[in-house]
Amino acid sequence: MSKKVAFLGLGVMGFPMAGHLANDGYDVTVYNRTPAKAEAWAEKYKGKTAATPREAALDAEIVMACVGNDDDLRSVVLGEDGAFSGMGKGTIFVDHTTASADVARELAAAGETLGIGFIDGPVSGGQAGAENGVLTVMCGGDEASFSAVKGAVESYAQAVTLLGPVGAGQLTKMVNQICIAGLVQGLSEGMHFAQKAGLDAKQVAGVISKGAAQSWQMENRYDSMVDDKFDFGFAVDWMRKDLGIALAEADRLNTSLPVTALVDQFYGDVQALGGGRWDTSSLIRRLRQLGKSYKA
Repeated sequence: MSKKVAFLGLGVMGFPMAGHLANDGYDVTVYNRTPAKAEAWAEKYKGKTAATPREAALDAEIVMACVGNDDDLRSVVLGEDGAFSGMGKGTIFVDHTTASADVARELAAAGETLGIGFIDGPVSGGQAGAENGVLTVMCGGDEASFSAVKGAVESYAQAVTLLGPVGAGQLTKMVNQICIAGLVQGLSEGMHFAQKAGLDAKQVAGVISKGAAQSWQMENRYDSMVDDKFDFGFAVDWMRKDLGIALAEADRLNTSLPVTALVDQFYGDVQALGGGRWDTSSLIRRLRQLGKSYKA
């Protein structure tokens, strides 16, 4: 593939991801719903901006997107001003949005009629992972399309894996969020219990993180939990969106996610406390502010 790419969506993830592409020598054109952010990106990385997704996609061999949800994704892909209308045969669209497996299959089918390849590639690693270029990317699609875009994706990723046909990336991201939800709730309860018991919670975390309780969440979030600081990181609103996708897919699969469903409700309590933009580790504040009311 050539070095000409387009990137759609410059949020806390997309902005640095597109920047890594530019720093790696790719000819990058960006589009963002808020033009000022695209202009700020172009000034920082010496790239180009476009007024519409279609304009950004013209002449690009790879078009990447990282937007909010299924509807946002459709809005930048489909229609007269969508990316597909500017892409030619043999080009490939890579979607880094955490969205449903259904929309991935829908857009892949639409792309196929136009001769456009499609990879669903949701990411894990958060804002810090995007800024440091060490994201984990979970991909669904065909081998040829994956091989063609892997090098570009590696500009901002430490691991890029093809897990199956279109939709497999989104399903894997659902597994990721299901696992994280339970871990964060368990860590919140553990740190809250440690403080209530009069222990030095940070010292406790330092000890147990060397054993079987160790996790990324423990290593990276026990400090902020103990200090009650949550004005950073992966927002509760985003997590609830992701868990909603997973729970809806579980319904379609006729399977049960009881812990995930419960933690999703707990995040709803955090939103009610005004914490929609707090980091997901803020589950511990729910325990502090609601006291024993969480009991059934």
